Amino acid sequence: MSDMEIKPLKWKPEPNIGYTVQRRADGGMHYVFTDMSPATLKHWREFSLEHLIESDRLVTNLYDLRQIAEVPREAIGYAVELSNDPAARNIRLAVVVSNQAVREAIEEIASLTNPGGAEIAIFTEISEAEAWLDRPLTLLV
Repeated sequence: MSDMEIKPLKWKPEPNIGYTVQRRADGGMHYVFTDMSPATLKHWREFSLEHLIESDRLVTNLYDLRQIAEVPREAIGYAVELSNDPAARNIRLAVVVSNQAVREAIEEIASLTNPGGAEIAIFTEISEAEAWLDRPLTLLV
């Protein structure tokens, strides 16, 4: 994908929001979470829903949750909602975790994601997640 084909990010940092996001070279997004406060989750859900509306191609997203100690129920609910959106069929999602509690929360999200929803895998190293994301996207079709 050339730089001209990459969609604008439409993300703006706000005070008290515990995540950042930037475009990946393939057009997907790289999220880094530092907290999962209600304000962070609300902002992330709204941002993600907006991007799902415009989803028209296969993309890869990387979620770095290594700074997160626990995933609240609200986050699990939002993630299940987003991963089951019909537009999520276009998404391969790698999640990098640093502890068992977060791994179990992501496993729960993956188990509640309908077949044909986002393809989700969990890693402990960014390099492993990147290698998985770099596989040809045609494998999803």
